[in-house]
Amino acid sequence: MRKNFSTTEIRKQAGLLLLAVMTVLMVSCMRTENTKAATSGGAGASGGPAGENGFISDAKVTEKGYILRPEGNNLKERFLTPSGFVRTNQTEGSFEEFIRNYPLLPDGSPVLLYNGEEKGIQTDHAAVFNMHLPNRDLQQCADSIMRIYAEYYWKNGHHEKINFRFVSGFQCPYSKWKEGYRVSISGNNVQWVKKAAPDSSWESFEQYLNTVFAYASTLSMKEESIPLEIDDIKIGDVFLYSGSPGHVVMVADVCEDENGERAFLLAQGYMPAQQFHILNNPKHEDDPWYYTSEFAWPFETPEFTFQEGSLRRMTY
Repeated sequence: MRKNFSTTEIRKQAGLLLLAVMTVLMVSCMRTENTKAATSGGAGASGGPAGENGFISDAKVTEKGYILRPEGNNLKERFLTPSGFVRTNQTEGSFEEFIRNYPLLPDGSPVLLYNGEEKGIQTDHAAVFNMHLPNRDLQQCADSIMRIYAEYYWKNGHHEKINFRFVSGFQCPYSKWKEGYRVSISGNNVQWVKKAAPDSSWESFEQYLNTVFAYASTLSMKEESIPLEIDDIKIGDVFLYSGSPGHVVMVADVCEDENGERAFLLAQGYMPAQQFHILNNPKHEDDPWYYTSEFAWPFETPEFTFQEGSLRRMTY
């Protein structure tokens, strides 16, 4: 038996159906806007919206508007800038571009020591670089920074610019090494001796770096750098305590806002030899960016406090 509905009942049912459809559409729109917000906070390396990289929204957002995208494979993809900041300009083939595109290990990776064991403290880093680490206690803080400069010049074909000073003052240019010369040390006497055929392979380059790491340190780095002020900070600059032992951390990325305030990321290796990694900022747990508006001497990082005068620019 068919049931007859009055006009009033039909209108009531139609109204309920329309309300249900509108509710579904509103929820869908809200989800879309939330996804956009999570993928557009900050700026990419070109200064455009960070969301242009098109990552799925698995982002972690902090109070300052900084966004970490775990799926990002390098600095510019994983560490988006705080709200109102854009990355400083870079040119094609520059050191800035090289660092921002240097591969990172997956988000959450522990910092490993040279022997494959995990570092005792795993709360001080925000990311780990996918950088080669020899299986000897050799590539420590200064060495990691020398390596990244050397890799940049080697991969860009500027072999003539790879040159590091030993603590003794001896200059060790890679151009000499690849011709087959090797460093001979006898007491205080250091000299080049022809011992091998010319070789510009990556394997030979690694051997060169191991030799540099054995005889260079923060002591020699100070002689290859000049002091500067915080307002002039840029990628590749270092906070350096020259000593035995000393310590050094490198500025790995820089962004700025329309008022000229800058924020920067720091990277370090350490003792014993360990993977190069991005440091957290002890001032704010969820945001690794260091802000010039918060900067003061002494300057605190998770594992070392630097004194006034330690900000320097390498002359490599």
